[in-house]
Amino acid sequence: MNQITCPHCNKAFTVDEAGYAAILKQVHDKEFEKAVADRLKIAEEAKKNEIQLAEANIRQAQSEAIQKKELEIANLKASIEAVQNSKTAEVAQAVSEAQLKAVQLESEVKRLKLEKDNAEKTLVTKFETVIQFKDEEIERYKNMKLQLSTKGIGESLEVHCQNEFNKIRSAAFPKAFFGKDTDKSTGSQGDFIFRDFTDQGVEYVSIMFEMKNEADETKSKKKNEDFLAELDKDRREKGCEYAILVTMLEIDSDLYNSGIVDVSHIYPKMYIIRPQFFIPMITLLRNAALKTVEAKNELAIIQAQNIDITTFENDILTVKKNFNRNYKLAADKYSDAIKEIDVAIKKLQDAKESLMGSERNLRIANDKLEDLSVKKLTRNNPTMKARFEALGTSEVDSDESDEE
Repeated sequence: MNQITCPHCNKAFTVDEAGYAAILKQVHDKEFEKAVADRLKIAEEAKKNEIQLAEANIRQAQSEAIQKKELEIANLKASIEAVQNSKTAEVAQAVSEAQLKAVQLESEVKRLKLEKDNAEKTLVTKFETVIQFKDEEIERYKNMKLQLSTKGIGESLEVHCQNEFNKIRSAAFPKAFFGKDTDKSTGSQGDFIFRDFTDQGVEYVSIMFEMKNEADETKSKKKNEDFLAELDKDRREKGCEYAILVTMLEIDSDLYNSGIVDVSHIYPKMYIIRPQFFIPMITLLRNAALKTVEAKNELAIIQAQNIDITTFENDILTVKKNFNRNYKLAADKYSDAIKEIDVAIKKLQDAKESLMGSERNLRIANDKLEDLSVKKLTRNNPTMKARFEALGTSEVDSDESDEE
């Protein structure tokens, strides 16, 4: 059982756990807030209209009664005058009766006026009771709201967020780190840091969290924007990719109550959320970053394949370049030798030696070309080796046989 004390009359009463939880849930619900306010406003307007209508009815009824009695008095006075003019004795009797009747009517008028005053006082008392009830409801709502903002979801907003994360840590974030920012070396610190890692231990997402809570009775009301600059500073100094402000400030703001608020136009990769979006926001950013990691891995594989192909092409170009260089050398020497033969017989021996040198260079170039095989070209290129093997083993085998 829970004991609740009325803040207005200090009267204590108790409710069971289910009733207490239902009260907390209703107070926490924004629709309940609106419904309470609307109902109080409707009740106030209805009572006000009832009072005005009752006052008008009473005034009209009293006025009609007074007018009626005054008319009767006037008629009696007129009758008295008429009787006095006709018969003295009858006049005296009529005057006596009229005076008595007038006294009775005056008493009736006083009674009606007293009833009117009492009715007005009763209506005023009822109206004050309605206003008092409204004030008590508002005060009770504020007290319950205060309990909700500071204790209803845990001892504090930080404890609430930490408990929510720990509930699903092992299942949803087995490799993640989530804890208090204890590093004060930079002169400031946030509340919590979240980091998640791949199976290889590589960090792929990180978030700096700041939690802000404020009761209704706080004299100096803070705004969410007051904490963004410091949060961005903490994010950068602690090497986090994202920054998130979990806040109960500006509780009546339609902007912050509508969902996740992106403020990256003010500070990069920064968001403002209510506590109910704490876990969904972590999940959203983690999943987006994980897809980026997968895309990077696929890109690395493609780049590695391109490097293998490039290496293969470079090997072919190197062989061709060497062959062309040796051929050019041989051709130049051969031409020189022909010229030497044409110029003078006496240089025949020199030309012969040049020819022999050319032959050796050609043989070397030819040997290098013959030595070029698929096996050697694909020795350091697993991708090209796999592609040649996919074409069939007959060509590879024949190349290897020739090489032997």
